[in-house]
Amino acid sequence: MTNEIHEMLVNRVDQQKQAVGIVAGVIEPNGRRLNAYGNLAKADPRVVDGDTIFEIGSISKVFTSLVLADMVSRGEVALDDPAAKYLPEHVKMPERNGKSITLLDLSTHRSGLPNVINLKPRGPTNPDAGYSVDDLYQFLSHYELPRDPGSEFEYSNLGAGLLGHLLAYRAGWDFESMIRSRITEPLGIPDTGITLTSSMKQRMATGHNSILGPVANRDSLTLAGAGALRSSANDMLTFLEAFLAYKQTPLAPAMKIMLEVRRAMGNTKFEIALGWAVFGEVAWHSGGTARFRSFIGCDLKAGSGVIVLSNASTPGGVDDIAFHLLNPKVPLANFEHPKQRTEVHLDLKLLDNYTGRYQSADRIFEITRHGVRLFAQGFGPAGIGGPMFELFAESEKNFFVKETGSQFNFETESEGRATRVIMHRVGREPLSFPRLF
Repeated sequence: MTNEIHEMLVNRVDQQKQAVGIVAGVIEPNGRRLNAYGNLAKADPRVVDGDTIFEIGSISKVFTSLVLADMVSRGEVALDDPAAKYLPEHVKMPERNGKSITLLDLSTHRSGLPNVINLKPRGPTNPDAGYSVDDLYQFLSHYELPRDPGSEFEYSNLGAGLLGHLLAYRAGWDFESMIRSRITEPLGIPDTGITLTSSMKQRMATGHNSILGPVANRDSLTLAGAGALRSSANDMLTFLEAFLAYKQTPLAPAMKIMLEVRRAMGNTKFEIALGWAVFGEVAWHSGGTARFRSFIGCDLKAGSGVIVLSNASTPGGVDDIAFHLLNPKVPLANFEHPKQRTEVHLDLKLLDNYTGRYQSADRIFEITRHGVRLFAQGFGPAGIGGPMFELFAESEKNFFVKETGSQFNFETESEGRATRVIMHRVGREPLSFPRLF
């Protein structure tokens, strides 16, 4: 099996070009083992290993919900507590038909809150960093829920980030200090956190986009509970040891509570527990940022678990490898090489022809120019804005997004002004957005 895992990683890095470095760890009743292949960065000769630090993205939500379960086990909070109970009095938490959003609703993605942050970023280089607690409070005080809390599943990074904020407020700490005190210190996983120690900085992998270009870090500390943690494969295997009860820890009661509560995950056969997606005896959570992909999962009946970490955010990701390691009957995916695109520089007057707003049935894209650079930002039905991202020109009318591999193709009138933009996303149908103004 060890040779098979190694071949999977070599194929994903060298043949399919879906990662620069990748680490896979397995834990079973007879112990734990680890395989790694690739480098910390394309230009870095150092190889990744079990102590290499990766962003783990949405796996952070498992940690956030574990803190919730721990507080429940200690009698500090209750799952049906209204979220408003742990906010300052001046903040008005949205309600609907007299129903309040509870801590359980936030953990199981049934709050009715949208997926993404709401404000227009204050700058294109690190848009999430400017999102403050006051911004979050302002949004909550004015947002109107589209459905009753608890009624439907809708994945929400905003809700998970809010849960982390509320629990930290209740504990009297910042989020990272709470995670350290409640989880990482009791479990003995010192390489898991947000702030990098000097040792972690030396072992931190460089993240890469969908075409394997290096991407700078971005931080969103206000919503840290949704995806801000970094960790290593060795730390994550130790976490799984505790979760599968191979290692006795003070968090055992809380880890048990996490799987006792189940809710339907939309119209699927999956369920959502506290922080975990569940299907039968398998519990898991995947993670992805603009530069990393990750997966943690376990087969509760077999007593096995896997962790897979990659330093590139590519369509291939790592989920199929992880599910295959949990169940060899699950096939591995076959991905094509990412297309290498070459950026060209266009005249500013030409770029200005593309700025403006473009709308489909339920979504708006705003295209803006900042100096010599063109940026786009999407807005949902309620005007909720996602992160701003840069568009790079590869020809006069065709642009691409380095982080995702998406393409934006502009249609123009005779004078060159854009009338429509068509967005092509990897593996999805293209979307057409006529220009508003």
